[in-house]
Amino acid sequence: MAPVKVSTRGDYASRALLSLALHDGEGPTSVRDIADRTGLPQPYLEQILLALKGAGLVRSKRGVGGGYVLARTPEEITLAQIVAAVDGPIQAGDFGEPHTDGACDHEGQCVLLSIWGDVSRRMKALLEAYTLADLSAMTEGRRAWPGED
Repeated sequence: MAPVKVSTRGDYASRALLSLALHDGEGPTSVRDIADRTGLPQPYLEQILLALKGAGLVRSKRGVGGGYVLARTPEEITLAQIVAAVDGPIQAGDFGEPHTDGACDHEGQCVLLSIWGDVSRRMKALLEAYTLADLSAMTEGRRAWPGED
């Protein structure tokens, strides 16, 4: 069975916004600086930042001294919002909803659809539990990493 995973786009978007959160209050950060700090490819990062801007997670400033800043505080931005902004809805797969009347076309279909829906809800809840502020605190050693507490 293939693992449920966050896409490369979701990972890169999270890394880029964590970089902005770690340097929050320093003013706009250029795409080049974010790429240098995170090791992400700049052309791909530009596309990701545009999607994050469209989702209202970052703002941009043009010109000298321009770049990107968080549109909200790090406490207000969750991993679920970041991933959804670049990947769409968080779900275990594109399986649909179980039949409401309990009648299924194929053996086991309804129970599995229900389980995949439950997995999706749990994954979304887990990603909603982490904010950029949490990630910053972990990065800076002010909070234990998941599984260490």
